[in-house]
Amino acid sequence: MTTTTNTTAVRPRTRTSGDRLPSAWGLGLRRGSLELKQFFRQRDQVVFTFAFPVVFLFLFASIFKDDVRGAGINASQLYVPAMMAAGIMSTSFQSLGISIAIERDEKVLRRLRGTPMPPAAYFLGKIWLVLVTGLMETAILLLVGTTLYDVDLPSSAVKWLDFGWIFVLGLTACALLGIAVSSVPKSGKSATSVVVLPFLVLQFISGVYISIDTIPDWMLNIGALFPLKWMCQGLRGVFLPSSAQVLEQAGSWEFGKVALVLGAWCVGGLLLCLLTFRWKNRRAG
Repeated sequence: MTTTTNTTAVRPRTRTSGDRLPSAWGLGLRRGSLELKQFFRQRDQVVFTFAFPVVFLFLFASIFKDDVRGAGINASQLYVPAMMAAGIMSTSFQSLGISIAIERDEKVLRRLRGTPMPPAAYFLGKIWLVLVTGLMETAILLLVGTTLYDVDLPSSAVKWLDFGWIFVLGLTACALLGIAVSSVPKSGKSATSVVVLPFLVLQFISGVYISIDTIPDWMLNIGALFPLKWMCQGLRGVFLPSSAQVLEQAGSWEFGKVALVLGAWCVGGLLLCLLTFRWKNRRAG
């Protein structure tokens, strides 16, 4: 008895353009949309995030409002760009440092790592989150500063260009530092304390709450090792008159040095992320 075998070959299915997996960039956009939805659904977090620097600006500008001798400005005007810099760092460094540590502790990162989503998409989503919230924070502080404290908007395209690169470099450097520092807390519960304390110290020694000309040089030298001091200085150069340069440690805005330090922190922050970032908490090994 002869057995007939069907030897017809099964042709492999040709992948069409509709079958292509989304790119990391496309997935990052979707992830960013999800991050923003989750952020704005938590109303108390939204209010606290955007109100915190505005309230501090109001308090300090109300307490210290006298004219600054020889600078051509009053103290309240001095606080506006400094609070803008602090707001940028708050929505990037502090926000990411705490939220990623909590997500790691709750095993959110571990579950995401087990999906086909490329790791880059997760970080792109976080970048979209800090970009949108950073822009909103800056716009709110700028609105308050121009309407209540007589801060003038830049009158030249060069000044706006300076504002643009300071914002982008500063936000990028602080976001990368936030991702890196998220690996420091041992648990999500300790993340707030671990991240907020160094940020608070930096605000005092970087010219956010206290005028640069009243801070001891040794403190300023420590603050100069980190991005916040240079963001404050660069934004003062954008929004304050040139007469206010006398208050700076070097007597000038030093835009070139601002760009150099912030750019170096972007590179250094990226290296720190590559060396320290973990998808699992320490208890999981």
